[in-house]
Amino acid sequence: MEVEKVFEVFLYAVPALITGIIAYYFFKEHTKNEAGRRRFLLHKDIQVNTLPIRLQAYERMALFLERISPNKLIVRITPINSNKDSYESLLISKIEEEFEHNLSQQIYLTDECWNIICAAKNATIQLIRKASLLEKTNSANKLREVILTEMMEKRAPSDAALSYIKNEVSELW
Repeated sequence: MEVEKVFEVFLYAVPALITGIIAYYFFKEHTKNEAGRRRFLLHKDIQVNTLPIRLQAYERMALFLERISPNKLIVRITPINSNKDSYESLLISKIEEEFEHNLSQQIYLTDECWNIICAAKNATIQLIRKASLLEKTNSANKLREVILTEMMEKRAPSDAALSYIKNEVSELW
């Protein structure tokens, strides 16, 4: 008789056990899906709020690149005297000043984009220094002339960085 009772309890316990296991897996999957949904909604909200800030950072860096373009830099900044070294220092200090003003924008840009912008800034400074070292450059006005002539022959370093920014912004949409 006891064997029959054990068998009867076993027959009642098996369906309850199966139902319990199914319920456990159902609720486990349900909570996993809910957590994923919450993460997605949070990510979506963050992206909606940060997209305007990121776009503003890209705009500011595009403006920076436009301002340090040698053609525009030379037109905007005129020499104080005829000394080419002081004009070279003035141009470089203006570039550095603009760069430092926009340093905080790097947190909104990708590392690759920031590195390209830094490379464009350094290449522009290098271009000015090379032009200043030429033997035919003996005055500030001659330095301006040499830089403008060089810009007629090749693209400004900031143009490549600006193109990269445009491509990166187009990928945000």
